[in-house]
Amino acid sequence: MPLCNMRDLLCDAKKGNYAVGSFSVANLECVIGVVAAAEEARAPIILQCAEIRLRYTPLSTLGPLMLAAAKAASVPVAVHLDHGATISCVEEALRLGFTSVMIDGSHLPLKENLAEVRQVVAMAKATGACVEAEVGRVGRGEDGSDSPTVAASIDDCLRMDETGLDALAVGIGNAHGLYAATPVLRYDILEQLSGKLRAHLVLHGGTGLTDEQFRKLISLGMRKINIATDIFRAAAMARRTEDIFANITNSSAAVKAVTQKYIALFGSAGKAE
Repeated sequence: MPLCNMRDLLCDAKKGNYAVGSFSVANLECVIGVVAAAEEARAPIILQCAEIRLRYTPLSTLGPLMLAAAKAASVPVAVHLDHGATISCVEEALRLGFTSVMIDGSHLPLKENLAEVRQVVAMAKATGACVEAEVGRVGRGEDGSDSPTVAASIDDCLRMDETGLDALAVGIGNAHGLYAATPVLRYDILEQLSGKLRAHLVLHGGTGLTDEQFRKLISLGMRKINIATDIFRAAAMARRTEDIFANITNSSAAVKAVTQKYIALFGSAGKAE
């Protein structure tokens, strides 16, 4: 199965009324576990890495690993740069062959956020890569740093949609990392956006939401759901021994199990056929 464009996966998800899981990876074990889960479930998936985490595993190393795994997979796999913070990192991801990139200017005034997105949309045309951006603010940074949760404005979402991007992450009370309590999500924002956007809706901060919340979000048009914290916790907390190869196997198996749970919940199992 060839490396896939995220745009195609999200279009299929819209037609089938399900969501595609976008799973963050940090090393070989994460990649092996996520892809193995997708192949067993016959599900399309997205492999992603966030720029802020590349201080631990450089994109020049992790990126080719993700791409190689996607190209060798027996199910559709897109490779995505999550929360691109700099144009230079987006450029590197596109050069490597990523089929999707996110430029996150949600911390900027809307005018500047729009300008960055337009720049990336123009850059991505050369390879046909999918482009994602964010409106409002998803609480907490990818690295756990403090960041306020800001609900997305309907008007701002509509203006962002005009840039020609493919996927839009909207702030609806969601946050990265672990929730102290089950969050109260702004479903009304999604209801107001229904049928008004060309771009597909994206949920960040999926770890910790209830099954009922996921089902409601998918029914309201969420087509890409990001899972990072649960993947990283599974990899880190897998049984450790003095045998490094046993550790790789245990960590990959733990990631696979977590990924399988979300694939089933998102309704994407069997959609690769």
